[in-house]
Amino acid sequence: MSVGGGGGGGGVASFAPTPPWPSGAAWIGGRYCPVEEAKISVLDLGVTRSDAAYDVVHVWRRRFYRLDDHLDRFSAGLARLRLDPGHNRAEVEAILHGCVRLAGLREAYVSMTCTRGRVPPGSRDLRTARATFYCYAVPFVWICTPEQQAAGVSMRISEVTRIPPQSIDPTVKNYHWLDMELAQLDAYDHDAQLVVLRDASGAITEGPGYNVFAHVDGRWVTPASGTLRGITRQSVIELAHEAGQPVVEGRLSADDLRRAAEVLATSTAGGIMPVTVIDGQPVAAGVPGPLTVQLRDQYWLRHEDPRFSTPVRYEEYK
Repeated sequence: MSVGGGGGGGGVASFAPTPPWPSGAAWIGGRYCPVEEAKISVLDLGVTRSDAAYDVVHVWRRRFYRLDDHLDRFSAGLARLRLDPGHNRAEVEAILHGCVRLAGLREAYVSMTCTRGRVPPGSRDLRTARATFYCYAVPFVWICTPEQQAAGVSMRISEVTRIPPQSIDPTVKNYHWLDMELAQLDAYDHDAQLVVLRDASGAITEGPGYNVFAHVDGRWVTPASGTLRGITRQSVIELAHEAGQPVVEGRLSADDLRRAAEVLATSTAGGIMPVTVIDGQPVAAGVPGPLTVQLRDQYWLRHEDPRFSTPVRYEEYK
C-alpha cells in the first residue's frame, strides 16, 4: 500500500480505556472511539464531493475473510485516486484488528476509508488537501438475511443507467452511488429487494454493493465490465470452477437474466444470495437452485480455511 504523509500522525495509537464497544468501534484522527463518536468535518471532500476510496471486509466466527485481497483492492483504489492514508499496509491491518477487538465482535462488518480530506481555507487546489483516514467495525451487516436467502430474494432490472466506467472507474470502490440509490428506491416501489443496473448498451452491470451471476445455457455468466471486481464474486468464480461449473466473464443481457435457470448476487455483506424472482416473474421454479445452494454452502465453509481466512488478533494488545 502506498503510504507516507496524510492525516494520521504515523504509527498506531494506543487503545482507549473503556473497551469493549459492542455497537461498534472506530479509528479516526489517531485514536479509537465508540463508532457513534466517530466524526468527520462537513468540509471534508469526502462529504462535499464523494472524493474517497473505501473497502469493506467481514469477520465471521472470529476470522477475517480474504483480508489480503481486500487490502490489495483498497491499495489499488488509493493509488488510482492518488490518495495517501498516512499509514502503511501493516498499520492499516492492525487498525482493523483493533476495531474488531474493541467492539468485541465475533461477526463483523469492517470498513476502511480514505477521503481527499480538506484543503486550506479559501483554496480549491486538490494538491493541498490533507487526507482523512478512518476505519470502523460494527455487527455483521446482511443485505439479505439468512432467512430471506433460504426462500430466495427478488430483483428488479432498473431503467436507470449505470454511471459509465469512462467517468467513474467501477473497479475502485467509491461512494458515487446516486444512480444505484435511485434504482434501489424504484425497486422498493416494485416490491423488489435487490436491483441491478444496465450500461448504455443495455448490458447488465451491478447492484448497490453486489455482483450478479446468471446460469444460462449450461454455464454461469457474470458481467466482465462496468462492475466492481468483488471479492465474493471472485470466490464464486473459484468455487464454481472447483465444482466443475463453467464460468464466463462476459456480456450479460437483461433477456439472459430473465431466462436464466438460476440467478445469484454476491457481496461481502451477505455472501451468496439466491435470486428467485426477477421483475415479478419467477426464476425457473422460483426457489433457490441446486448449483447456487452448493456454491453458498462451500462459500461459508471456506471461512474456516486458513488459506482464505485470518484470525482476529483479539489478545494482541492485552
